[in-house]
Amino acid sequence: MIDSFLAALSLLDRVLGVVERVIIGGCILAMALLMSAHVVGQTLFEAGIPGTYEVTKMLIVVLTFVGLGYAARHARHIRMSAFYEQLNGPARKALQMLICAGTATLMVYFAWKSAQYVIDIHDRGRVSASLQVPMWTVYLALPIGFTLAGAQYLLTLARNALSPGIWRSFNEEESYAQVPAEAGVIDDQEGR
Repeated sequence: MIDSFLAALSLLDRVLGVVERVIIGGCILAMALLMSAHVVGQTLFEAGIPGTYEVTKMLIVVLTFVGLGYAARHARHIRMSAFYEQLNGPARKALQMLICAGTATLMVYFAWKSAQYVIDIHDRGRVSASLQVPMWTVYLALPIGFTLAGAQYLLTLARNALSPGIWRSFNEEESYAQVPAEAGVIDDQEGR
């Protein structure tokens, strides 16, 4: 029963990973191609592509917020671990689960509030300055990104609840070696 549930969660994790990679990769590729074409046009023909900087700013917004889920998936988010590092075993796992539950709750709240913001922008009819792109389409990245991040934290919470060990993300088990504090090494993975 637990194995089939974990398999279903693993499938969900892979699907979300594909969605994130496609969006992030597409945005980076679009930015690179657009900026390169703009520079070539500016250099060779003294006329760049109109709206390049505006589109680039929009793509950065999308990258930033969709990147939240990607960072959570790979446990590459900012962590304040001074207290966490002092714990071992069940206490450490319990704190990890509490952190996941709290962060997931916060991400869902942010998704809800940002969705309200997107609706407000839509209702006001805001558009970008030069290309007249409806701004709600750009800011839709906020609730999507927060939802993806919240899903990753919920997946990590489920992994910790159902599997032995301590999991930093759904697919990354914690591998910190317990090193005495007097050795001065806090995190042997990063070589500190």
